[in-house]
Amino acid sequence: MACKHDTKIQPATVFIWGTVLLILSSTLTFSGASAERSKTVEFNVKPGGVVHTFSEKIKDYECIFTYASQGGTNEQWQMSVGLSDDERLFSCSVWRPQGKSYLFFTQFKAEIKGAKIEYASAYSQATGGGQADVALKPEEFKIGETTVTHTEGKFRAELSKLTVIGRTRHDEL
Repeated sequence: MACKHDTKIQPATVFIWGTVLLILSSTLTFSGASAERSKTVEFNVKPGGVVHTFSEKIKDYECIFTYASQGGTNEQWQMSVGLSDDERLFSCSVWRPQGKSYLFFTQFKAEIKGAKIEYASAYSQATGGGQADVALKPEEFKIGETTVTHTEGKFRAELSKLTVIGRTRHDEL
């Protein structure tokens, strides 16, 4: 005896499953990216008021994070760099995976080499530990052709995440 099901699929159900499939396919695509196109590395942000620099490269493109901070102890941070498939966009993100940093930054600068900045943002709190991103006020930092830096006298010493996307100087033949 055959069973007859007269079930209608609700639009909300289609939306939910579509979203799940989109997330899964994005995850699989990203995780399948070659090491030549993206990488994430951990590093310690060290307090003490001394200027420190950390950098990472992919091919001819480099991200350099320079900072000085005070208070507390070392914090574990990460830097991700990525290059689009057509090599026209280079991205760099520097952040504290736990969310908010407890250090007071006296200065910061993110610089990209081999690309010109198209987009940049800075955050006092990064997504993590149940927290959402909290952007710095626009007057707290300035965006140049290849750098993002704190604004002297306006930056409130809170930094947890920086994101920079640059257009490379990749020429078509």
